[in-house]
Amino acid sequence: MGLINKIFGASGGETHDGQGEVRSGGIDIIQYNGEATEYVWKFPYNNIVTGARLIVNQSQEVIFVAGGQIADVFGPGTHTLSTENIPILSRIFNIPFGKKTPFTAEVWYIDKRPHRNLPFGTPSPLMVHDPNFGSTIPIKANGEFGVRISDTTMFYTEVVGTQHLTDERDINKMFKAHIQRKLNKVLTDSVNRGIRTTLLGSHLDEISEYVKVSLAEEVENYGLSIVNFDLIEIVLDRNDPQTIAALERETKFADTEMDSTARARQRAREGYTYQQERQFDVMTEAAGNEGSAGQMMGAGMGIGMGFGIGGVMGSQFGNMAQEVANAQAIPNQPMVQNNMPQPTMAQQMTGAPTPPPPPILSQYHILVNNVQQGPYSVQQLQQLVQQGVFNAQTYVWKQGMTEWQTAASCAELSGMFVSTPPPPPIV
Repeated sequence: MGLINKIFGASGGETHDGQGEVRSGGIDIIQYNGEATEYVWKFPYNNIVTGARLIVNQSQEVIFVAGGQIADVFGPGTHTLSTENIPILSRIFNIPFGKKTPFTAEVWYIDKRPHRNLPFGTPSPLMVHDPNFGSTIPIKANGEFGVRISDTTMFYTEVVGTQHLTDERDINKMFKAHIQRKLNKVLTDSVNRGIRTTLLGSHLDEISEYVKVSLAEEVENYGLSIVNFDLIEIVLDRNDPQTIAALERETKFADTEMDSTARARQRAREGYTYQQERQFDVMTEAAGNEGSAGQMMGAGMGIGMGFGIGGVMGSQFGNMAQEVANAQAIPNQPMVQNNMPQPTMAQQMTGAPTPPPPPILSQYHILVNNVQQGPYSVQQLQQLVQQGVFNAQTYVWKQGMTEWQTAASCAELSGMFVSTPPPPPIV
């Protein structure tokens, strides 16, 4: 049925004023006789008399138009058109007060109920550039939307007053360009935010809401409001070469994401983090290198594998990695064993606390005849002094020192070499 049903005459004796016959005099009953699918219905006669009854149903409003201008708007109820209760009749139509006088006016019934299930679609594809694939993908979409008249006078002025709409297809046609433009922008924004074109179909609700909000301002300019906007599907052209390439890459993305998800679950199950896993990879690579550092790392990993990759092992690898870094910073630097007490297997299983570390004792490496020896404690070095093996010019190094230096220049060791005065002479 027509969105606006404009009937000025009738055939076969049918009339639309509820009185059963065509009247040549003034109309004294005005009521709605349109279809439920119509937004706007025009009363077919304009020869109205004062004192007529105007019947307005719920969810309707009636506009009186005289001389091409809106004279008054009436809400739901039964209204008696008289100069006593409608003073505008005297002012606009120049009707004498208290007189029953015919006047000419157009009567428009406006239906303010929501009208849903208006179909929309994209006859031609929307071209959306997807940076994830580096190509432009053709996309089609379809769905349903609904609108209601929220501002009667604005709708009449902007729509009814400029053109005679015939059915709901005209509303669809009216907003077709707006919908396609808004939809194209929202899809492009969604892809730029990281949603791949191949996955847009899984975000229908989110995209629908964005389009609804974006379209609301457009329809408000016509006295309308958006009731609903629902995307039913987003369709890719599977015959398009760019789409075929994108779908093939999407399959690879999906496989990678599934693998990543499985790895994450395994890490959570075994009690280690992604960072610890990466550190383990570094340790594995270091263990394959030649030299003492690689050999030590290989041995450490061999021991660690017996305990699984957990928080304890992550801590052990962290200490070992620090020692490797220190050793590589100084040429020919010896590896210093980590003297921190490690939890036993029983402590690991029961969660018992690790015993406190022992006091840290200085451990020095020395060069004797260009051969590296040690590490030795300060007490052991004192014994070597007495044996004549260690002296003030011997080069030493311990963890924390930036380079090798003589024992005499080391504050902790220099006191070993203070000359003892000879016995005093006997007088």
